[in-house]
Amino acid sequence: MTTAAAPPRVPEAIHRRRWAILGTLVLALLVVVLDNSILNVAMKTIASPAPTGIGASQSDLEWSINSYTLVFAGLLFTAGLLGDRFGRKRALLAGMVVFGLASLLSALAATPGELIGYRALMGVGAALAMPATLAIIMNVFERAEQPKAIGIWAGAVGLAIAIGPITGGLLIEHFWWGSVFLVNVPIVIVSVIAMVLLVPESKDPNPGRLDPVGVLLSIIGLVALIYGIIKGGELADFTAAAAWVPVLIGVVALTAFVLFERRTAHPALDVGWFRNKVFSASVVVIGVVFFALMGVSFFGVFYTQSVRGYSALEAGALMLPLAIAQLVFAPRARLVVDRFGVRATCAVGMVLIAVGFLGYLLLEATTPIWVLVVLGLLMGTGMAHVMPPITVSIMGSLPREKAGAGSAVNNTFRQVGGSLGVAVLGAVLSTVYRDGVSDTLSHLPTPELREKAGESLEATLAIAARLGDRGRELVGPANESFIHAMHVVAGLSAGITAVGALLALLLLPGRVPAGGPGGPGAPGGPSGAAADAAGHAGSGEKVGRTAAADA
Repeated sequence: MTTAAAPPRVPEAIHRRRWAILGTLVLALLVVVLDNSILNVAMKTIASPAPTGIGASQSDLEWSINSYTLVFAGLLFTAGLLGDRFGRKRALLAGMVVFGLASLLSALAATPGELIGYRALMGVGAALAMPATLAIIMNVFERAEQPKAIGIWAGAVGLAIAIGPITGGLLIEHFWWGSVFLVNVPIVIVSVIAMVLLVPESKDPNPGRLDPVGVLLSIIGLVALIYGIIKGGELADFTAAAAWVPVLIGVVALTAFVLFERRTAHPALDVGWFRNKVFSASVVVIGVVFFALMGVSFFGVFYTQSVRGYSALEAGALMLPLAIAQLVFAPRARLVVDRFGVRATCAVGMVLIAVGFLGYLLLEATTPIWVLVVLGLLMGTGMAHVMPPITVSIMGSLPREKAGAGSAVNNTFRQVGGSLGVAVLGAVLSTVYRDGVSDTLSHLPTPELREKAGESLEATLAIAARLGDRGRELVGPANESFIHAMHVVAGLSAGITAVGALLALLLLPGRVPAGGPGGPGAPGGPSGAAADAAGHAGSGEKVGRTAAADA
């Protein structure tokens, strides 16, 4: 007796243009991720007095980044839900339009306050667009091709992070500071036109009633939690009330969110998903990876520019090996998973990342720069074998019609993990550096000058330059103290990543659930042939209607 093959889930009209759709989604993803890494290069220029910059203070600069992060992280989950309910294409288009307009306004900002506000608006656009990209991929690719498509998606993230500083450096060298935002506008225009022409609509066919209480609790919890984490990192003191009070509010709100979602008949988030070991283990591992990686990126910039003396453009070029490794290996990670399984692939990938962190212990002020290039290749290769399989595991363990919510949870854990990494590891870096350089700074004439110089390596070098010949004796000890602090943070990051590798070994599956999205193993998903029929008649039904209209 033979069993009939399951019908394809994706209508033929959409299947034929799936790679063009992916290219459009990658373009949208690039501009959103690229923006933050570009901005880092422009900070010094923005801080300059007008007309070169807008005279932003250190606090202004920090909040031009933090306002974006706060809004982005706080709205990610809600934006994913809106996409599932009202249409992922609509969410993507709305997000890109808001992002493009906010980019134009940011480029024309006349004061630091305006820039901070417009950056928050950019966060709204990014939150709408980011979950939709991954959710649409899950609805235009058949099960067998999803790992390859997600690999390309993950590689694009790595590329954007790496080329951001190079692009920013070129723009700052040849144009004014606002060009780092204005460059987004033509890319957004092209991507929006392509989305209108190519991307099909899809949504959850049975979204249920709205859950305003759950949505509000999720926003309050995430915003308060991220704000407290950011504040603790700024102060290098998580015991300060300004840090722990928001964190406590966030934890209480998120706890209330979970309890409410367990009891309501129409939850915004089915917390039963977390009873699925594949889903819960995957989101924990992705948070651990970004905790370590975002923390190390924090000190990498200071090492290359402040200690080694490279320009912003040269420092950006030194990130290319990490991006190249991801571009080469991420789309091919599925081949390794097919051979060795998800558990082994992710665990070995995280071991490679941990070894890369340990390699930072070899870096000194005069270490040949090729060592840093090799470390970038090693860590990029490790990331390429962690991010795509983990993302496939997360998305594959959920019903396909919930792709937007699943993508939002995936991105939220990445964002929270990354923010924690920058804050916690940044605080460790600052504390170890301050302790290491304190004896040298004790020779400075005033307590205020000593306090200011101890804030960071950049602050010490700025004071040294101001003091002229007398300040030269500060440079050597300051670099040594920073390198020691970098070694401490790199060792801590290696340990955290090793814990992540252990979690991957213990908790991740040998293989991705056979049913794929909405199939066996998915919480609430049907099994066997019913899964294919439900998938075709569920979210695929909405895609099919658009396909028919297009045809």
